[in-house]
Amino acid sequence: MARKISRRRFLGEASCTAVGSSSLFSTLMNLRMTNTAAAQNLPATPSRSVTELASGDDYKALVCVFLAGGNDSFNMLVPSSDTAYNDYATIRSDLALSSGSLLPLNYSDSQGRSYGLHPSMPEVANMFNDGEVAFVANVGTLVEPTTKANIDAGLANLPLGLYSHSDQIMHWQTSVPDKRTGFGWGGRTADLLNSLNSNDQISMNISLSGSNLFQTGQTLTEYTLLPNNQADGKGAVQIWGHDRPWIRYTLQKAAIESMLDLEYQNLFDQTFANMTSAAVASGNQFVSAIESLDPFTTVYSDTNLSHSLHMVAKTIALHNTLGFRRQVFFVLMGGWDHHDEVLDNQLEMLSIVSKGLKEFSDTLKEIGVYDQVTTFTASDFGRTLSSNGKGSDHAWGGNHIVMGGGVNGQRIFGEYPDLYNDNPLDTGRGRLIPTTSCDEYFAELALWFGVDPSELPTVLPNIGRFYDSTTKRQPLQFMNIPFDPSQATNHVFMPLISR
Repeated sequence: MARKISRRRFLGEASCTAVGSSSLFSTLMNLRMTNTAAAQNLPATPSRSVTELASGDDYKALVCVFLAGGNDSFNMLVPSSDTAYNDYATIRSDLALSSGSLLPLNYSDSQGRSYGLHPSMPEVANMFNDGEVAFVANVGTLVEPTTKANIDAGLANLPLGLYSHSDQIMHWQTSVPDKRTGFGWGGRTADLLNSLNSNDQISMNISLSGSNLFQTGQTLTEYTLLPNNQADGKGAVQIWGHDRPWIRYTLQKAAIESMLDLEYQNLFDQTFANMTSAAVASGNQFVSAIESLDPFTTVYSDTNLSHSLHMVAKTIALHNTLGFRRQVFFVLMGGWDHHDEVLDNQLEMLSIVSKGLKEFSDTLKEIGVYDQVTTFTASDFGRTLSSNGKGSDHAWGGNHIVMGGGVNGQRIFGEYPDLYNDNPLDTGRGRLIPTTSCDEYFAELALWFGVDPSELPTVLPNIGRFYDSTTKRQPLQFMNIPFDPSQATNHVFMPLISR
């Protein structure tokens, strides 16, 4: 018969053993006690996509690289043809890049405009020209199709906290721009597709940046790993000394396992013990798998982004070993709030992004899953086209990178706006109304990932204002998804506004 001990003694003993690992907290968060009632909103049966895919042997992963702070992305992707560049140089003033410094992209749009990339991104420029990368232009949070006239008249239904870091990060991660919610679109996607995976110890949502809203679902949340340069490259943090043979740690391990095996009177204590046991097991499972993995030939840069993407690549390489057919990854790179010295800061930081993406892409090819992984960027918002002196301020629409074998590369999707002063999208100081909604951007990724069109409103509650999920066309067509070519059109809500 199991011995019973008090809650106070258990918590005291547990704290003394330093059970404070990221694996523990990842598993505890999966309990989702406070959101149990919300689970009633989930579909009663799995989505059709789960049923249809269950018989296959496919694997797919989405990797979100979140550039926190608001990337000045109109200095990342720049029009290079004469008239368009002159407009850009005029409105950007002292923030403008010289035309000769831009890395040429082998692409021109329907208006004949050519484009160049920031000079610190040669790896991404080469991948674009090789058809491995695409851009999605002027993406942002929108409640509904919006015009400057409606905004000026006070008739527009705008996202909550527009231009606010915290609110816009929330809206980008939840894709619910008109209210505050505790669930992200990556989490809702995982709730729908998790039954494709056989691993019940480690979440299909893997974060290299701790807790985040994007991966929080009603039944699942993130499992946190550390970048490759931490924890000896093992990803999961285990209880200190739990795997060491020395007598001190052997006794400690026995004491911890004895406590976890006990029966507790209090339901919370029992749940805590159960979840801690699960955390220990999941950490051991992950570390054991990592230790069996051969090193990659790709050499990664010594940056936090590259180290994080290195661990993502390791985890992807182990997807069969760990029992995953669908995974969602989250990597955050902060420091993009460049109210000052934007040119110097971007010169360094965009180089880190470019090198990291190239290293990650090379590894995916090495392990044979390049076509099965799509990496995409997100950020709080774009930034003002006008200068505040040496920097730019919070704005709205911005440009984003999509990379992978499933991407229709060497193209710019959506509608790259004109950049002259007081154009019809300019709400002031070059704060541009998005011409593509986050919902459309994410819907394209979700459909490629395996979400059934009928389930898009579950994943993206606002999608119906921009895209009819009953049609057979794609929202933006930057992903290679089988569809009926006779239904192919551009996205629905806003034509390009030119002078």
